[in-house]
Order: sequence, then C-alpha cells, then structure tokens
Amino acid sequence: MESGCDVSERELERFVERVWAEGGSRYRELPWRNIDDAYSVLVSEVMLQQTQVVRVLKHWDRFLGVFPTIDALASADTALVLEQWQGLGYNRRALALKRAAEQCAERYAGELPPTFDELVELPGIGQATAAGVMAFAHNKPSVYIETNVRTVFIHELFPDAETVSDRELKPLVEATCPPDRPRAWYYALLDWGAHLKQTTVNPSRRSAHYAKQSAFEGSRRQKRAEMLRCVLADPGMAPDDLLAHLEEFEREAGRGGMDRAEFESILADMVGEGFFRREGEVLFA
Repeated sequence: MESGCDVSERELERFVERVWAEGGSRYRELPWRNIDDAYSVLVSEVMLQQTQVVRVLKHWDRFLGVFPTIDALASADTALVLEQWQGLGYNRRALALKRAAEQCAERYAGELPPTFDELVELPGIGQATAAGVMAFAHNKPSVYIETNVRTVFIHELFPDAETVSDRELKPLVEATCPPDRPRAWYYALLDWGAHLKQTTVNPSRRSAHYAKQSAFEGSRRQKRAEMLRCVLADPGMAPDDLLAHLEEFEREAGRGGMDRAEFESILADMVGEGFFRREGEVLFA
C-alpha cells in the first residue's frame, strides 16, 4: 500500500483497521445506501452537497416518487423540479441535475454513463459526485473526497497540521480504498467522520478547502430563495409585484425594505441562470 506522501505503510494499515472498526460500529442505515440504481444514488449525492442528512431524508424518496427515472426528470417542467426541491436550498443544484438528466436522455438512452470520465462531463457533476456514484452505485474504487472523508483523514493522519489540501489527501484516499469493498469503505469513513464532527472540534476546518457558510438571514441567497418561492406559488407574477413582496418581506424582518438595484441584479441573475423566464411583462419559473 503506497501513499506517495509522508505516511508510512504501517501507519496506513493501522488507519485502515481503525476506520473499519470506528466507522463500522457507527453504521447509519440510510435509504440511498446499498442500492445499485445510479440515478437514485446521484440524486442523493447532489442533495447531500451542503445539506444535512436529516433534511435529505425528508426529500429524497419524495423527489424520486415524482421523478422516478432520468427520462422523467429530463422531460419534467422546470417549475415542478424547483418546487420539489424546495426545502433543500442551493436551488442551482436542482437545475444542474435536470440538465444532466436532459443530456443523459439525449446521449445515453436515459441512463447515467458508466464511467467516471463521462460522469464529470455532465452539468453539475464534479469529481466528488462522480466518485460517489462509482463507489456507491457500482461498488468500484474511486477517489471520493468530501467533508466527512476529509474529517477522518485529517483527524487521524494530520493531527498537528493547520492547513491540509486535497492534493495531500488524494494519494492517501486512493491508497486506502479497497478494490473489492469501496462502497462499504466509504460508508465507514462517512459515518466515523459524521461522529467526529459532532464530538470534536471539527477537523475538516483544517482543510484548505474549508469555507464557513455565510449567514443566510438577510443574505442575497435568502432573497433569491424567497423570490423563487413567490414565483413558484404565483406563476405569472409581475416584477413590480415581486419587488413589493420582497420589500415587505425585508421590512417584516427588520431590515428596512428592498433596494431596487439589488432586486434588479438578483432578478437578472435568476433569469440568466434559468430559474425564471419572462413572458411579456410577467415571470414564470
């Protein structure tokens, strides 16, 4: 087992033993685990980006009930997809997932492509998401690096380091992933990592890629979410009516109203990103 960095083979062997023991004893039974349907796994991986497991548990099964296949998601109205995503936040993920489904419907006969390289070419699917699909749906070795995985490696192998990059972690993650049990291995890492984050000072904060989430209240992100919620609830809303609602929303929160220039900027972004479309003088999602 060669790591390619300053961790000895014996240290890695002890690390692997500890992950199996600690992670295995904390196994979480989650509905998207131990299934072979790559699309269902992809949905879970996208939902779990920057979103707690407890929230995803409330949405994953319902989303798949409405969009049970890639073709169903690809052909669905965008407004319905965004409506079903409400409560998960970071709505760009829903649009990217739908666009990925559309490409799969066109290029892969309604299936996810079977290789890592093809997966990362799809909208919104980065290396971690593609690696998750390979490991969890296909049980194939992959280099899966996300926050809980980082937590375990940094806690165990970089106890005194202040800043650890994924470049340093990658050879270790690759060296320790077993060729015959990648799915179970990453479950063990995820479950131990989740436990460590609850019981210690979060080791992933020492990752070079750690970014503290900005406050939601009063943020541009909150305003975007409220604008989307309004247009989904009242299709055909005029921009001036939407602005009036945002002004009231902000005043009720004690923030003194809504600046028109900021509103116009957010609206332009959301039209450009595909959240809204203009039909004459009104907006639709």
